[in-house]
Order: sequence, then structure tokens, then C-alpha cells
Amino acid sequence: MFIKNKNDLSSTRSRKIILELIETGVKNVMPENLMRGAVSYNDKKRILKIKKSDYVLSRSGRIFVVGGGKAAGAMAEELEKIIKIKNITAGIVNCNNDNNKVKKIKIVKASHPIPNRKGILGVKQMLALKNRYSIDKNDIVICLISGGGSALMPCPPDKISLKNKQKITELLLSSGANIKEINIVRKHLSKTKGGQFGKFFSPAAVLSIIISDVAGDDLKTIASGITAPCSSTFKQAWQIIKKYNLQRTIPKTAKKYLKNGIDGKTADTPKTLNNCQNHIIGNNRFALEAIFKKAKKINLKPLIITDKQIGDPVKISNQFSKEILKGKYKNYNCLIIGGETTPKLPIKRGNGGRNQHYAANSILAMKQYKRRNWTLASVNSDGADFLPNIAGAIADNNSLKTANDKKIDIARHIKNYDSSAMLKKIKNSIIMTKEAGTNIGDLIIYILDLSRN
Repeated sequence: MFIKNKNDLSSTRSRKIILELIETGVKNVMPENLMRGAVSYNDKKRILKIKKSDYVLSRSGRIFVVGGGKAAGAMAEELEKIIKIKNITAGIVNCNNDNNKVKKIKIVKASHPIPNRKGILGVKQMLALKNRYSIDKNDIVICLISGGGSALMPCPPDKISLKNKQKITELLLSSGANIKEINIVRKHLSKTKGGQFGKFFSPAAVLSIIISDVAGDDLKTIASGITAPCSSTFKQAWQIIKKYNLQRTIPKTAKKYLKNGIDGKTADTPKTLNNCQNHIIGNNRFALEAIFKKAKKINLKPLIITDKQIGDPVKISNQFSKEILKGKYKNYNCLIIGGETTPKLPIKRGNGGRNQHYAANSILAMKQYKRRNWTLASVNSDGADFLPNIAGAIADNNSLKTANDKKIDIARHIKNYDSSAMLKKIKNSIIMTKEAGTNIGDLIIYILDLSRN
């Protein structure tokens, strides 16, 4: 079961339904299901099929497997079953867990969201495969990519230390920069991001199998586009640093590296990649459509509002609450939203991820709702809303009453970004999970005005 405390949280009909819908959505984007639906291999004809594309392996050609992301381990396990381990020469993938049962592909347990040394060593082992096996134009390199790949596949330039890389990541994550901006900076402080990883394995064909966690499925953004051509530049990366006033706080080595890139002293990321083909086999929309179908089946009136939601969680929570209060969605009682919000963290802050923050703020934002009832759940599909084993939170019209009865200052907790502590005080709000083994971004569901709450 994805949600460990489901029974405790299911105190009303609306809560029970909303949690079942979340589990339905996550189940539909589990790596094993997506891989089986998109990848096949004809052993006799030596044809690898990814979605609608066929790739014929030459008589002397070999298959190698590399990549990284929160779902990479599960993807690797399923790939071994599809291709069969006898047809894989070697493989290494970075993941944030080592729970998967693989026989040929090595899994390196790295760190997310802050990169660590194991992640760097894993990437170096992947790159070493080229010389070790003399990978050439007859070979195929399958690259398994999923959300979280940016942090799980670090490879900073030689002059930038891991400690400096970690500091830059922390600064970007707390600055309010969105994922695209963060990844532009990451690409230009890396030896592999921004298409450099794919280029390294040239002339071999690099076929990427991707589970997207990015709103809009921008190949340049997913895992910082390690096998996609990069249109951004060193100059743009520096402009983002300046935009969020980080030019005085980033390490001097990183600042110098970016300046050298702007001056043309360091080669920029590749703008074309003829040896790489990228295939997205799953994304946020897959989860939303499964939720929609399930909601229809149980006689709700669902509406998918968007699968591309970005922005600050407080602002987005206020926006949707205002639209609901004004009756914009009066013909529907199940609102479905996907994407990934990006909070700007205060210097002094408590605990809580973006989804807990969204739910906490909604308690205030929905307080004027005078119809029957409302329930909201906001979760990260990977099962970790910044804090381990917490996917997000659930709230409803009873949450405000409970907070008032306990004299909890909701506004203060939100201002201090201490939503997790507040929700724990309210009780039956934190959604506890085990690692989902996938990552397609966030899922937000509202259920409104059920006849029996």
C-alpha cells in the first residue's frame, strides 16, 4: 500500500475516496507498468522496440544500461526482465534506494535532493564503461531517466568540489527559482548535464527511456537533460544567479567557472545531439487520467484542470481556493491538478515540504467555503515531500475547526514555513508513505460537496 496510515486518515467518505484516487494515480505510473507498456525486445531479430520506434542491433552490437533517478532502479529491474540479462553486457544506474532485485545492472545508492559522493562515483563508473568495453557505433546505450536524476547523477567540473556543489543546490532550492532555472545553472556547473552525458557515449546510439516529473515534459529539464541538446548558455545561468541574488553567496570556484564559460574559455553544452533519441514513457498526465477514470467510475464529476501547474504553493493554493469560492467549478465535485510548485523558503524556517505547505495554506484559503464540505489532498508522487516517508497532507473543512479549538496559529506556521509541525498538531493530516519508486511530480485533488462527508 502506498499510503501507510490510510485507515487513520479515512475518517470521512471524502477522505477515503481522495486517498484511493491518489493511490490509483501513483499505481498507474509505477515504473514496471510503464516499462512493460512501452518497451519490448525481439531476441531472434535483435530488435529493441521503445513505444513505436524500432532499433535493430547489429550482429556485433552490444547493449549497455546507464542512467539515474528515483525510478531508475525499478526501471532497471524491469528492463532486465524485458531484454533478459544475457543480452545486457553491463550496466550501472544511480538511484536513491537499493530495494530493486537486479542481476546484471549495478545500482548505486546516491542522495536526493542534495548530491553526495556516491552519486559522483556512480556517474564516473558509467562513463568508465566506454573505455572499459570500447563502446563504439555498433553498440546501443540505454539510458534510464526519471525525476530526481539531476541530484542523483552529479558530475561537477574538476575544480568544483562536492561540498561547493551541495551548497549551490541548497541555495537554488531555497531561492524560489523554478526547476527549469535550477537546472540551467546545474547544467553549466556539470560535466554531464545539458546533453554532455549523451555526447560522451558518441558514436554509440544513446536511447533514453524517460519517466517525466516536469510540467510540460521539457526534455531539456528532466534530469537536467543529460541526453538532450541544450539551448541554454553560461550567460543565462549567470543571469539566474543574479536574479535570485546568489552572486555573493555561491562559492568562488563556481562563480569563476561560470565567468570562464561566458568568456568562451570553457566549452558550452552541445546544441545538437545526433546520436541520442529520447522517449517519454510516463508523466504526470498518465496519473491524472487514471484518477479521472476512477472518479468517473465511482460516479463523481471530475475535471482535470491542468497537468502543468507551477508556481509558489501559497499563491497557487489561494488562486484555486478563490476560483472554487467564486463558483468557477460548480459543475464538478472532483478537481484534479498536477505539476510541481516551488516555494521560496525563509532563512529561518521549520519543517514541511511544498505539498504539506499547500494543504496547510488551503485550510485558511478555504475558510469562507459555505457549501456542504470540502476535502483536499496534495502529495508528491515519489512519497517524499522533502521529509522522508511523508508524501504530503490532507485537509478538510474540519481542519480549521480543530486548529481553532487547539488555538493553533495557522498563519504564523505558514509564514515560518513550519507546516509539518502544524499539521501534526491538528492530527490525521500528514500522509505517511513508503518510497513509491516513481516520480512524476505532484498530485492535488479537491473533493467538494459530497452528500455524506
